[in-house]
Amino acid sequence: MKFTISGRNIEVTEGLKTAVEDKIGKLEKYFSPETEAIVTLSVEKDRQKIEVTIPVKGNIIRAEQISSDMYVSIDLVEEVIERQLKKYKNKLIDKKHAGEGFSAEFIENEYEEDDSVKIVRTKRFAVKPMDPEEACVQMELLGHNFFVFFNSETEEVNVVYKRKGNTYGLIEPEF
Repeated sequence: MKFTISGRNIEVTEGLKTAVEDKIGKLEKYFSPETEAIVTLSVEKDRQKIEVTIPVKGNIIRAEQISSDMYVSIDLVEEVIERQLKKYKNKLIDKKHAGEGFSAEFIENEYEEDDSVKIVRTKRFAVKPMDPEEACVQMELLGHNFFVFFNSETEEVNVVYKRKGNTYGLIEPEF
């Protein structure tokens, strides 16, 4: 497994680099040797954050963890990724396509799916035509972090969502 480790507002020391390579390196058994793990360490106030992105043929495995200690964040993110891999193995790898990017051991082993996707509630609501800015205001009034609306400018169903740093995003369908 290859690592690309970078830091934002933090110097990536040899100790941190070793901790990342040792901990995330435990996931090596699931991937082919040429798989690259992109790791970003960042610090904001008392928040020690690690983001790990592992692109594998047709999929992206990604996790982030925040704690008050970077070494704790590193431990937590490794557990999250391993849990994700075991949970979604059958969805990630179609045996007919040989599972490029994953190790033979991972493809051959069977893992119990501990959680399946369960829709426990369905909501129905009237979709009123509005512009994206109006949808953002409505989302804020409801206290939600996303809002589905009919875009009066494009005449399509869109989604606005709250991003970090008090900014907003717009999702538009592409056909």
